[in-house]
Amino acid sequence: MLSRGDFIFTIGYDGPAAVVDGKAKRRYGSLSTRELAEKGLFRAAYSSAVWSKDAGELQAVVEAYNRASGAGITEDSHLDRLFGVFPVQASRAVVL
Repeated sequence: MLSRGDFIFTIGYDGPAAVVDGKAKRRYGSLSTRELAEKGLFRAAYSSAVWSKDAGELQAVVEAYNRASGAGITEDSHLDRLFGVFPVQASRAVVL
């Protein structure tokens, strides 16, 4: 299983390995889900909410996204498609 930071900043996969944006991980890896969303890092914030499996965090991401975009998405929307985030079992991470 990937660590929180690796999962949040995964930019793709190379076979069984997750490819991680190391610069973003170092810069933003210590931020909470809400802090990521408030900074406009919605994909990372959504990834964090998916990793934590916390409905409250997911709601915070949706609210922040709606405030910033003027959209009216809900938690029932296909957020995984919107942000391109799906829980995947990767055996290791390659940090770039």
